[in-house]
Amino acid sequence: MSGARNPGLVAYAAVTAAYWAFMLSDGALRMLVLLHFNGLGFKPIQLAWLFLLYELAGIVTNLAAGWIAARFGLAITLWSGLLMQIAALVGLAQLDPSWSIPLSVGFVMVVQGMSGVAKDLAKMSSKSAVKLLAPKGDGTLFRWVALLTGSKNAVKGVGFFLGAVLLVLVGFNGAVWGMAAVLAVILAAIWLFMPAGLPMGSKAAKFSSVWSKDIRVNRLSLARMFLFGARDVWFVVGIPVYFQAILSDGTPDGRRFAFFLIGGFMALWIIAYGAVQAAAPKLLNAKGKSEAEIIAKAIAWAGYLVPIPFALALAAWVAGAPALWLSLVIVTGLLAFGYVFAINSSVHSYLILAFSKDERVSQDVGFYYMANAAGRLVGTLLSGVSYQIGGLPLCLATAGLMATLNWLSVRRLAPKHP
Repeated sequence: MSGARNPGLVAYAAVTAAYWAFMLSDGALRMLVLLHFNGLGFKPIQLAWLFLLYELAGIVTNLAAGWIAARFGLAITLWSGLLMQIAALVGLAQLDPSWSIPLSVGFVMVVQGMSGVAKDLAKMSSKSAVKLLAPKGDGTLFRWVALLTGSKNAVKGVGFFLGAVLLVLVGFNGAVWGMAAVLAVILAAIWLFMPAGLPMGSKAAKFSSVWSKDIRVNRLSLARMFLFGARDVWFVVGIPVYFQAILSDGTPDGRRFAFFLIGGFMALWIIAYGAVQAAAPKLLNAKGKSEAEIIAKAIAWAGYLVPIPFALALAAWVAGAPALWLSLVIVTGLLAFGYVFAINSSVHSYLILAFSKDERVSQDVGFYYMANAAGRLVGTLLSGVSYQIGGLPLCLATAGLMATLNWLSVRRLAPKHP
């Protein structure tokens, strides 16, 4: 029995390693771009624009990638994602400081769009592979997907801190060239040593098959959109800009100090979030639980998320101006948000694979992550807009509204009783 599982386990390990490498660079790149351009004087709404095409690309990519993987194979989409990320990093190294702000924003948007395509190719490939490689019927699927997703986010968190450190130590250009070189080595290793185990695709796959006809997949995808919107409303622009405003005194040393603290906090949040995701099956005591019982847990935990951002928004509104007590409340509250959010995200990631059929897993996963990217797109835009209009209180209140819509959507997964 163990011998029969070894090939799938080796392929799963290879997929996970490739995904780790990609997400390390993705986290570092996001922090590099955010802190570098905030330091150049970009306003919150301009910072949000830098990431909009990145998220918009994810909507299109996930739909197309599901069909591409079904047609040409999951290994092809994984390799393509790594190659495009290398190209995006090399592209960012061509940025000229003498360019005008509109030209710089446009250029970075296009390159970030390429990085968004790359990320979603790699994500869809990795998540779909887990469904196909995991042994059936013994709870391994939930454990494997939780481990892949949780470890990925922990690695991405390290990437946030790495991005801030590289910006201070070697500058923007040195950082992106260094990451491109490392990814090129990893791509070569994956190309040479990827074991057999991933399907090679089928010429019969039609592009129209990317649209899900399963009502459960559609409802879960809607919930996923609102869930990630709730996070990115504060995560992308609002909180980093808020903390940079109160931590930096405007001097070069002050900016570097702020970079380290902001990068460290964002890294801690993502790493802790990833750890909780990986542990979710154990925290939920999910072993042996039926699909209906897991859905009930998803509904309960979606409800637990709702009051947290509203409470933080109220605290920020009452404070009126930055204060030490408010910063402590915000940090504590966002860590609590991360814990509950991680449980929600992990259960979603399991349910999409549980709902999907083997023969169309890449299409369903692609559709689901299309909704994920749509949520990030909306959250990214609202992050810049809400912070610029109403500061931190409106930013966090908007996150609360998105969390409420997630809860209402998840409730519709519950089976109707006669």
